[in-house]
Amino acid sequence: MNIRLSDHFTYKKLLRFTLPSIVMMIFTSIYGVVDGFFVSNFVGKTPFAAVNFIMPFIMMLGAVGFMFGTGGSALISKTMGEGDCDKANRLFSLFVYVSFFCGIVIAVLGIAFLRPISVLLGAKGLMLEQCVLYGRIVLAAIPAFLLQMEFQSFFVTAEKPQLGLSITIVAGVVNMVLDALFVAVFDMGLVGAALATALSQAAGGIIPFFYFLRPNGSLLRLTRTSFDGASLLKACGNGSSELMSNISMSLVSMLYNIQLIRYAGEDGVAAYGVLMYVNLVFLAAFIGYSIGTAPVVGYHFGAGNLPDLNSLLKKSLILICVFSVSMFILAEGLAVPLSGIFVGYDPALLALTVKGFALYSFSFLFAGIAIYGSGFFTALNNGLISAVISFLRTLVFQTAAVLILPAIWGIDGIWISIVAAELAAAGVTMFFIKNNFVRQAPVTATEH
Repeated sequence: MNIRLSDHFTYKKLLRFTLPSIVMMIFTSIYGVVDGFFVSNFVGKTPFAAVNFIMPFIMMLGAVGFMFGTGGSALISKTMGEGDCDKANRLFSLFVYVSFFCGIVIAVLGIAFLRPISVLLGAKGLMLEQCVLYGRIVLAAIPAFLLQMEFQSFFVTAEKPQLGLSITIVAGVVNMVLDALFVAVFDMGLVGAALATALSQAAGGIIPFFYFLRPNGSLLRLTRTSFDGASLLKACGNGSSELMSNISMSLVSMLYNIQLIRYAGEDGVAAYGVLMYVNLVFLAAFIGYSIGTAPVVGYHFGAGNLPDLNSLLKKSLILICVFSVSMFILAEGLAVPLSGIFVGYDPALLALTVKGFALYSFSFLFAGIAIYGSGFFTALNNGLISAVISFLRTLVFQTAAVLILPAIWGIDGIWISIVAAELAAAGVTMFFIKNNFVRQAPVTATEH
């Protein structure tokens, strides 16, 4: 049965509609995990640390795709809810074309300034050279990566989340197969890992582009468009929270690496890399759910269906809490085996990683609330509150925690920092939901 944005969503229908987006985001996050596994086990600890050291900078540049995808989807779905499908297609086309052009500019500048930025962050010697080598190859695919990130949102808006999932799986399989061939079989080292990632991102961005360029069975199609500065600014404003979130996370990851170099040396960076891989996969579930529900929220907002908005909010918060507890239990139980997959060859590094894992896992109890809350306000076209939540969660709270807590508890303070930050962000998010949505949109419908 085809689920439409205009439907009333029960728990079952909500899970069915958002599952492709959840799996899609998890699969996307596995790209870096696969690179890390092959680099760590087949190339070495220093190259593994180099990949994790430079990846936050690359992801920061790629965050523009999230901005156009989430912010654009909010505006497109609202326009659909208002009944203007032709305008929705023109907006969709505008966002895709502009983001691809931005990707070209970002790639050129990123490649040119990668070395001085790596030096500024603290990389030196062999690790510096490997950061530059890996980073420049992956940056060449940034235009396609931006398209891949925004199409993840647009497929949901087009009522084709399953197709988006299929394309993401294809891109993920490309990455895994090429990693195995280039790194494990052909012994191409760091170059092979970077090429595998770049080619998989190219597949994830180019395939959807040609799908939407041709006549298709979705609600969206790439057409001729004209420059619409007001809509472009509105989309960027809506998606500024996602842009801020990704940029802030990247900046904070760089700060974590600086602190880890200070407190634990190269082993600390490697251990943090393992935690980041698990964190990416687990948080991808929350992000995927947020992406999956955003067009539904945007549609009902545009149509003025406040009872359905309240129903979606209540159900989503309950589901997020269930996901959170499940992830915490899973993370605690898998700390040893997951750490062993990446750094089992080094007993001291393994012990450091497992201990960090046990503390870091508590953050999964709170992270989903802020992630969903930010996406919810983006879908309501309230970019300001969404951006404030993301800014506080990913930059202010984490920066303060990672600067203060290690001075008290040493390296354990670094692992605890993320827990304190996510707890504070969850509290702020619930405050905004209560004071900026619930009071203004009281429940008037019977729950089903």
